[in-house]
Amino acid sequence: MKEGQERPTKGKSDYVKYNGWDDRKQILCDMINFEAFDIFGSQEVRKVQLDEMLAMLPDYDYIGVGRDGGDKGEFCPIFYRKDVLEKIDGGTFWLSPTPDVPSKGWDAKYNRICTWGHFRHKATGKKICFMNIHFDHRGVQARIESAKMMLNYIKKNCKGMSVIVSGDYNVTQTSDSYKVLADSKILKDSYDAAKVRFAPTGTFNGFNPKRYTTHRIDHLFVSKKLKVSRWGVLTYHYYRTPTAEEVAAAEAKFQAALAKNPKKKRPGGESRDIKCLSDHFAIQAWVTLK
Repeated sequence: MKEGQERPTKGKSDYVKYNGWDDRKQILCDMINFEAFDIFGSQEVRKVQLDEMLAMLPDYDYIGVGRDGGDKGEFCPIFYRKDVLEKIDGGTFWLSPTPDVPSKGWDAKYNRICTWGHFRHKATGKKICFMNIHFDHRGVQARIESAKMMLNYIKKNCKGMSVIVSGDYNVTQTSDSYKVLADSKILKDSYDAAKVRFAPTGTFNGFNPKRYTTHRIDHLFVSKKLKVSRWGVLTYHYYRTPTAEEVAAAEAKFQAALAKNPKKKRPGGESRDIKCLSDHFAIQAWVTLK
């Protein structure tokens, strides 16, 4: 929602329920700056959101293009700290039989992409291949074939590198496409490998902070030899900023109470709506490079 626009009052827009991008972009980027992830993947990012995130994340650069080509469509960007990692190479391929051009594969409903980057860890000189994906939400065969494509890419292009694969896989840990990756001889789920795990719920919340699930549809896969010390679902939330009308109403209510009881003290807190930073919780893994 841009300056000068009115908040919609009807329909299914996220802004109706105060879940719109402008409501949460600052707190989301504050969380990223606070956690100071060395590298992370994001999904369903539009170009305007990408530009605003970069402006609020001065320590980061990114790799990625839109799934419809160039700046068009959703990005699956890889963000990395410029003081920690040096980009060696990077690019995008489409999860389809024609990976070099914007395309839809198998029974997928939309174009789907894998963003990849090869990095050098500045402190140690070790090389990392980081991949970020968003599998199709409808195409069962497309998800299986996409998982196979990723494994083939790793076999051909990531020799001698530590590999990390982040993404929204749109399937739980019981699905066939998940098992293609988890049961491979190349990758393992960092959730299973972690020595310490913080998993108070699953990864999808639908902007509902009360939602609980045991299912994970977002996963972080890593090379078999990598050590994972910690894994967690970051269940951050924030308190919705009240509108000017709500602030005025609350103040009027307090002044009315004060008029009846001049000794009444202003309360130390107030009740506000609890909101989620995104419709998915972020997941985090602490990985030791081989």
